[in-house]
Amino acid sequence: MTRAVEEWRGKTDDTAIPARVRLRVFEAYKGKCYKSGRKILAGDKWQLDHIVALINGGEHRESNLAPILDAEHKAKTKADVSTKSKTARMRAKHLGQWPKSKARIPSRGFQQTRGMK
Repeated sequence: MTRAVEEWRGKTDDTAIPARVRLRVFEAYKGKCYKSGRKILAGDKWQLDHIVALINGGEHRESNLAPILDAEHKAKTKADVSTKSKTARMRAKHLGQWPKSKARIPSRGFQQTRGMK
């Protein structure tokens, strides 16, 4: 079965999502938060979230969007940033760009000689 309406795709990652697309995504998920499964009621604060985050290689398109409650969105964004940071660290380490530690190795120092005070 083909779509009657062409899928929306943002020209850039910063392109605002039109209201018509917001409504289509909301209706596609039957008004439920895709993380918690809870029905989004009138007055609830919700947003559209990228299922695969942009920072982790997701696309800014309708098929990658889903409604999510604000509290759930904050937790998911935190997890997405953590994933991106870990990926960046692992890539840097693999490429040999891992920074050396700036912490000094603790030692007791040199022993004082008898003649010096």
